[in-house]
Amino acid sequence: MGNTWYILILAVIAAAIGYVVYNYQRIRKMPEGTAEMAEMAGIIRSGANTFMKTEYRTIVIVVVVLAAIFSLFVEVTSGITFLLGAVMSSCACVVGMRSATYANVRTANKARESKSIGETVKVALCGGSISGLSVQAFGLLGLMVVLFVFGQVKHDVFGGGILATLEGVNPTIMRISTYSLGCSLVAMFNRVAGGNYTKAADISADILAKVRNDLPEDDSRVPNVIADFIGDNVNDIAGNCSDLLESFVATISATLMIAVILFRQYESAFAANMAPLEDVFNGTLLFPVLTAGAGLLSCLLGLFYASKKKMGNNPSRELNLATWISAGLTMVLSLGAGLVCFSGVDAAILKDTYHWAAGWISPWICAVFGIASGVAIGSITEYYTSTDYKPTRTLAEMAPEGEAFVITKGDAVGSRSCLLPVLVIGIALFVSGKLAGIYGVAVAALGMLAFVGTTVSIDAFGPIADNAGGLAESCHLEPDVRVITDKLDAVGNTTAAVGKGFAIGSAAFATVSLIVSYVGNYSSEMSLNIASFVVVAGAIIGGALVEYFSAMLTDNTIESAKKMADEGDKQLTPEVLAGKKTPDYNRMIRLAAEQALKKMLVPSVLAMIIPVVGGFVFGVEFVGGLLIGATIVAIPRALFMGNSGGAFDNAKKYIESGALKGFGKGTAAHKAAVTGDTVGDTRKDVVGVALDIFIKTMSTVANTLVSVFRNITLIR
Repeated sequence: MGNTWYILILAVIAAAIGYVVYNYQRIRKMPEGTAEMAEMAGIIRSGANTFMKTEYRTIVIVVVVLAAIFSLFVEVTSGITFLLGAVMSSCACVVGMRSATYANVRTANKARESKSIGETVKVALCGGSISGLSVQAFGLLGLMVVLFVFGQVKHDVFGGGILATLEGVNPTIMRISTYSLGCSLVAMFNRVAGGNYTKAADISADILAKVRNDLPEDDSRVPNVIADFIGDNVNDIAGNCSDLLESFVATISATLMIAVILFRQYESAFAANMAPLEDVFNGTLLFPVLTAGAGLLSCLLGLFYASKKKMGNNPSRELNLATWISAGLTMVLSLGAGLVCFSGVDAAILKDTYHWAAGWISPWICAVFGIASGVAIGSITEYYTSTDYKPTRTLAEMAPEGEAFVITKGDAVGSRSCLLPVLVIGIALFVSGKLAGIYGVAVAALGMLAFVGTTVSIDAFGPIADNAGGLAESCHLEPDVRVITDKLDAVGNTTAAVGKGFAIGSAAFATVSLIVSYVGNYSSEMSLNIASFVVVAGAIIGGALVEYFSAMLTDNTIESAKKMADEGDKQLTPEVLAGKKTPDYNRMIRLAAEQALKKMLVPSVLAMIIPVVGGFVFGVEFVGGLLIGATIVAIPRALFMGNSGGAFDNAKKYIESGALKGFGKGTAAHKAAVTGDTVGDTRKDVVGVALDIFIKTMSTVANTLVSVFRNITLIR
């Protein structure tokens, strides 16, 4: 039965990829607009492609070396699945980025030609849907390849690498965890390098234009502006695609690993008759894959409907509609998945052995809690970062008092915004655990990410709209075009902030699932003694490492921004300011790329090295504490960074829109808000988004190497 359903899932994946190809060709056929628009878009596209090619020269070397290590010393085929994960993640981010660099100028041109918000929204969403569906389709495709080519998950097979055989290494579990790790590694590199690139360019452009020279935002005379446009694509599109793909894959992987752990825990009680337990085991393996496939189908239908319906002048409502359709369909279809997987198994085993409080429907209820949590975290994030609500408006009203008031109030908004999302995550984890144990926790995480195709599509809408507005400004289009793109950009800022909240929330769920899986892989009691001095030591160090990682990323970005601002100052000659000479965009693009690539390696490798060193030196319990401490510190820190940064950004835009009477562009209040936005840029687009990958990568590495740590530890 499982193979039949897997084939149906492959058909859904093929349909999603077909729709991606259709939308990509559709975008390419749209006109780019004026010659100046086409030229500027070409510079952005070329710069983004060059950056990605250069970045991947480093990524390929690291991936190949690690793949060889896995195959030689851990499990023979795990190196291949590690490579597959890296390839699938790369495919999604490259396809998403390339489509965005075509969609941005076509969105601006649609606004120029149609003067219609609804028609312009459709173009931006079309470009965004390529990113979103690619994330879910490629992530699930790679996993299906692992299951089909390398054998479906088994609980009783063991093996080792070409040069070493380690006790307790389950090949199928190792293949799944290394596939997830391949996705995680690419996500870390993309987020760290892309974040440095885009925010160094953005900060330096804001300082030069708005603070030092009183020029309009996205003025083409400022050479840093074009690098900023490129950065939106390499970070907010490519980085976000690989980030969410990694979360999506990690939750499925954790659920499959927990299914194996539970079977091992209970198999001794069914030694006389294994058939009923095998039925439950097969159901727990099939359910996460079916739910992921159901979510992909739901996203495909929701986005297709949004693309065909007539859109009005309220972009937020239209984008929310696609989300609600996708989430609602995912709930309905995942209920069908629960029926298929569990309705025919022994109810007594589900209730008495697995302790599922509501019987076969328990995993579905957990998935619904996950879905509801994702929507709730998005709504909370929108409240704290949107100009439609009090927190951001109050922050903007502080701007006339000066920079100190803006920064202090923004910090308060960010800190206050952490409580409700963390409560949502905590309650969902608690209820899911009570309903279906550790399997329920993993399924709740999967439910939150089951419709990730739509959430990424709407998130990608933001940087596409932002680029479109920048092109409208830099290419000197009519003011009414900029009015349309500004409206889309404001909505895009909110969707981007919501997307960051969703990414952080999903990372929390995914990391908890991975920690549970890690503990289950080395402890037959499925417990970690948090009173142990070894665990506490690991937890304290894990929390401190999060702060150190945050500081490293911030320092790297500010250093790069200063160099770019100094270079921009040199280029802003009287001839350039008078419009008689074009600045050297390519020199600035090269500088941004050089700085980002130079500073990406150490933070990216750090996330992988920490659990390896901790496991080999101090053992499995120390790493368990490390993961818990890092997760507890990273989740509120990431929420604070993302939400305070989003509030700073939108407070500035609120002032620029003229909503604060008497304090428009160029005033002291506006410059104070720009300072807040500059502080927030590094927070929301560098540190906040990298922290979730930091904890996921550490947890994935720990899961992959837990068998190795059991065999080799220096201090026992």
